[in-house]
Amino acid sequence: MSSSVAPLPDPVAGWRAALDNLSPHASPCRYLVPAKWAAIRESGIDFCDRLGAKAHRLGWTAAELFAVHPEHGTLRIDCCGALMIGGDAVHGIEATRIVTARGSAYRNKAGQVWGVPVWEFAKGGGR
Repeated sequence: MSSSVAPLPDPVAGWRAALDNLSPHASPCRYLVPAKWAAIRESGIDFCDRLGAKAHRLGWTAAELFAVHPEHGTLRIDCCGALMIGGDAVHGIEATRIVTARGSAYRNKAGQVWGVPVWEFAKGGGR
């Protein structure tokens, strides 16, 4: 008997590939130290593998998960996606929140303006 893993939905596979293509050693955001970036990147890849399909079914977007401010990166956490702040492993996901060991991140904040996915920010060099 062989075990098979269901393929990731196309958007989730794209998120995962985009994160995987970013170096774990070179932070894409100014002032985000490489060790912290490596943890965020690793947690994001793990999230895609374990919970990405569920996140996609619940309607989470790349920006809601992986956004950073288009000019200031992670310095403006008010524009950051749920997975771009702590670097903690995700324990669960719901329609409006993601749960980590240290707390929750929500996507339904009134007036929320999301940034750009970190891989798009990296392409632009952080303007």
